[in-house]
Amino acid sequence: MEQEITLKSLSKMIDHSLLHPTMSDEEIMKGCAIAKKYDTATVCVKPYAIEMCKNFLEGSNVGICSVVTFPHGNSTTKIKIAETVDAIELGATEIDMVVNIGKVMSGDWNYVSDEIRQINEATVSGGAILKVIFENDYLNNAQITKLCKICSVYNVAFVKTSSGYGFVKQPNGMYSYKGATDEHLKLMREKSSAQVQIKAAGGVRTLDDLMRVRSLGVTRIGATATVEILEEAKARGII
Repeated sequence: MEQEITLKSLSKMIDHSLLHPTMSDEEIMKGCAIAKKYDTATVCVKPYAIEMCKNFLEGSNVGICSVVTFPHGNSTTKIKIAETVDAIELGATEIDMVVNIGKVMSGDWNYVSDEIRQINEATVSGGAILKVIFENDYLNNAQITKLCKICSVYNVAFVKTSSGYGFVKQPNGMYSYKGATDEHLKLMREKSSAQVQIKAAGGVRTLDDLMRVRSLGVTRIGATATVEILEEAKARGII
């Protein structure tokens, strides 16, 4: 049965993203104020910002999501685990971890699988949940499918399309990325177990975008356009 669409059901789909490398402490705090005002699921912040965001959001229903080896996923498994444990100890309730993209591209699935297993165990042991970022712009459908199956084996909480910073060099020398495409979201929902949720990140900037990906089975998005999305929902009479 289709769940009724309310403002809260939409706001609780949003991880308000505060990850740009140039963001100052003041800008991060302004972002936390937005998340608090609109009652988002979480703020998604860089590890050093966890404590100050947690203090600001004390007493609210907004969680703290932090990122591990973001955005490139290139650290050793040992360092990724240490980052995960540290983030949880500082107050993170959700962890967004980037896979080792080079190992995925190399087809070293034993390495990739064992790393996801270890980090998921560390996350769950700390009382948090794990979202595994694939960086789909770099991958083909077979690689995305394989990652979905691995994450399903370990029952990770979410699989996630993109970091938002996975830029691909184009023929003209410029860099761009597609982010969360309908094709990839459909594939991820089809190839993941029912228990694994889908997070779309990269390019979800309007209410129509949010509603479209929601219809494809997405239950969480990473967004910088939180205000625009939810104010548009209010303007359309969603309460």
